[in-house]
Amino acid sequence: MKSFRLPMTGGCLCARHRYQIDQPPLTLYACHCTDCQTQSTSAFGLSMPVPRAAVSGTLEGLGHHVRHTAAGRTVTGWFCAACGTRLFNEPSRNPLILNIKPGTLDDTAWLRPVGHLWLADAQPWFQPPADALCYAGQPDGFDALFERFGAVRGAAG
Repeated sequence: MKSFRLPMTGGCLCARHRYQIDQPPLTLYACHCTDCQTQSTSAFGLSMPVPRAAVSGTLEGLGHHVRHTAAGRTVTGWFCAACGTRLFNEPSRNPLILNIKPGTLDDTAWLRPVGHLWLADAQPWFQPPADALCYAGQPDGFDALFERFGAVRGAAG
C-alpha cells in the first residue's frame, strides 16, 4: 500500500475551492448505504475523517445540504455550488471532525478503505476484501476503524 504525504491537498473539479489537510486522517472507509450510493452516483461513497482543525483552504461560499441518515443522525454535506463536487460531510455526532470525500484529493493513489459500512445495502456484486472490517449497518463506534487504519498506515511506512 502506498502511503500518503502531509500536507494533503485537494479541491473541487472547477478549482474554485481548494483545501489542505495538515494532520493524518483518522481512518478511511467505504459506506454502502443507499444515501451514499445516490450521492456518489456509484456503488458506495468513501469517507476520510480528519480533525476539523487540520483543514484549511478556500472554503467560503460552499453550498450545503442537510440530510437525516438511516441511523437517525444529521449530516451536512458541503459542495462547490459552481461544479457540484462534494468536498466533505460534517457529521452531527462529532463536531471535531470533517469527513473529507477523498476522491477530491490531488493524490488518490494510496486510497484503500480499511472498512465497509452498511453492507446490508451493498450492491449484490460487491465483495469486500478479506482483510476489511465489515458492518451490516452503522457501527456502534469507530475505534476499530481508527485502530485498523493506524495499523495499516504503520505497516506502509
